[in-house]
Amino acid sequence: MHAIDIECPARLHLGFIDPGAASGRRFGSLGLALDGLGTRLRAQRARSAREAWFVAGERAQADRDRARDCLERLRQALGFRAPLAIELLDAIPPHAGLGSGTQLALALGYALARLAGRPLSAREVAALAGRGARSGIGIGVFEQGGFLVDGGRTERTLLPPIVARQPFPAAWRALLVFDATHSGLSGAAEAEAFRALPAFPARQAQRIAQLTLLHILPALAEADFERFAPAVGEIQALVGDHFAPAQGGRFASRNVARWLDWFTARGARCVGQSSWGPTGFVMTASAEEARRLLEAAKAARAPDDPVRFRSVAGRNAGARIVESNSGARPRPS
Repeated sequence: MHAIDIECPARLHLGFIDPGAASGRRFGSLGLALDGLGTRLRAQRARSAREAWFVAGERAQADRDRARDCLERLRQALGFRAPLAIELLDAIPPHAGLGSGTQLALALGYALARLAGRPLSAREVAALAGRGARSGIGIGVFEQGGFLVDGGRTERTLLPPIVARQPFPAAWRALLVFDATHSGLSGAAEAEAFRALPAFPARQAQRIAQLTLLHILPALAEADFERFAPAVGEIQALVGDHFAPAQGGRFASRNVARWLDWFTARGARCVGQSSWGPTGFVMTASAEEARRLLEAAKAARAPDDPVRFRSVAGRNAGARIVESNSGARPRPS
């Protein structure tokens, strides 16, 4: 095998179940793979170091340096120094709460391991890349997509296990609200935020677990949006208010918060923020409802408003991977 193409989806992280470990397991999370928004790359063996290259397409320039750094760490971990030609064709917006770092690391690591003749699983790649410290949702999204719940971690946990998966109803949509002027917490700032926050109340963790097991998962199985929407909304309120001291409010971006209020005033029944944001979301029961809200928002948006919108479906499949024995392609011009 000489070349590999990988395309993997962005995700919404819909909140932690028990970030304070009152249950004996810390974190635990809910998440959803998204269709039409992802990271895409092609990696191939080069015949010599002179023919090796790394390029990033127009929609992946923001992740160029991070991808190079990640690639070097993975090369060292695998002990693989063969010359490669890599084209990062597309990338999830970085530091937007959509899982860009995990998907980039998994795509690069998976491709590198295959080209090195060491076929590793996504979980093995995640462990090498240092991903999945708090949430297993990104790994589950790469492996299988859908709506996922991970079981958090104990002191013996290597990576949080996926303990439940339901397909996301095909008719439902997530209307995303982007703010490119704001970045969510990551890295050292994220770790410090977790250290500084007070303990998460055990009663609230119990409520989120109840909402997950007895409301959200059954509602997905029965495509019951009327039961799904308020449960997700309640979890978002509980988690968002707990993390408010670290991010400046229930939602990290005031621009996104303003628009989520706007959508709620116009009938939206399920709004929230993915991870540390700033990306917000509005869940709808149909593509038509999403289209109506999207058109109204675009008409109401001022020309200088930094917020943008996009309607996407859930994705019930993981990464798309194509391996081939084709010869090396020339460097893109």
